Amino acid sequence: MRMIHTSDWHLGRLFHGIHMTDDQAHVLDQFTDLVRDTRPDVIMVAGDIFDRAVPPTEAVNLLDDVISKILIDYQVPIIMIAGNHDSPDRLGFGYRLMQGKGLHMFGRFNTDLRPIVIHDHHGPVFFHGLPYVEPAVVRDKLKDGGIHGHDDAMGKLLQQLKNKMDSKQRNILLAHAFVAGGEESESERPLSVGGSSVVNSSYFKEFDYVALGHLHRPQKVGNENIRYSGSLMKYSFSEAGHQKHVAVIEMDASGKIGIEPIELRPRRDLRCLEGYLEEILEGPQNGESKEDYLMVTLKDEGALLDPMGKLRKVYPNVLHIERPQMLTGGEQVKLEGNFRKMGEIDLFESFLKQVAGREITETQRKIFGEIVNQHYSMMRGE
Repeated sequence: MRMIHTSDWHLGRLFHGIHMTDDQAHVLDQFTDLVRDTRPDVIMVAGDIFDRAVPPTEAVNLLDDVISKILIDYQVPIIMIAGNHDSPDRLGFGYRLMQGKGLHMFGRFNTDLRPIVIHDHHGPVFFHGLPYVEPAVVRDKLKDGGIHGHDDAMGKLLQQLKNKMDSKQRNILLAHAFVAGGEESESERPLSVGGSSVVNSSYFKEFDYVALGHLHRPQKVGNENIRYSGSLMKYSFSEAGHQKHVAVIEMDASGKIGIEPIELRPRRDLRCLEGYLEEILEGPQNGESKEDYLMVTLKDEGALLDPMGKLRKVYPNVLHIERPQMLTGGEQVKLEGNFRKMGEIDLFESFLKQVAGREITETQRKIFGEIVNQHYSMMRGE
């Protein structure tokens, strides 16, 4: 069986004030061309299809165009699960109309855990889907007071799934989670605030392939067959060094997997430049495009006259400038910490310390974490 694994499209993404929909459409045109050329038996999209629970109209229209082309023009079935950015109800709107064409959706969590069965010339392959779900929802649905965090929830869900699974058949799992050993970037929204969101990779060892979503760097976690495809595009400057691709997977009759990464090229790359202003204004080097999205770190000390205006005359898509060397009162100081890499609770702790001059208490940390988790749950419509 030939499969394509992709995830974290984040359609409708707004990045430094730039709407990314046209850039996403450019990459998805290449994706549909890949589907046309490789003719897979199924496409797996492992969550975070949209960037937020209420996506803009143009993002919904883009998804509709992509799905329609794949299902109707190329007649390739699609299996999708909801991620932590998605609203399961909005993602599933119109699903029943497209189900007969080959769209299979795991949106809102339920305890049925029934797989999708797709056949190749060797026989059936069972596709199991676990959309993102808060541990509190799993605790309520399973009536299990022992579930407190993401690791507990995933362990209990997979145990129920495996109890119904025929281990003699070929089994594929789609899941949206932070699996232990995975490498983060700045653009993943935390799955949990004030507690651990990491789940144990050993839970997945019975599956022939595990198609993961959430982490944006393409990577394996533990075994070769437990993998993140990575995000569709670079969505933060911490991802500037990533090589984005989708995974084309070949599975034989015994469930053995072969993986070929296929790169999708963006209309504009996302890069980081560092140097003195005068040097950077000399223009692109080594064949790089002046149209790329850029973060520029300037090494100059002292005042500079309109550095953004000057840079944009050469690089029109400079989005952010950093000045790590700052002069205050004639003395050189460095900013404490990298605030772009901080989570919500770390930012709140830093804010409280600077404004109130005191450390955060454990009670305040817990209350703040509960408020942020509740906010994200409301955004997802849970």
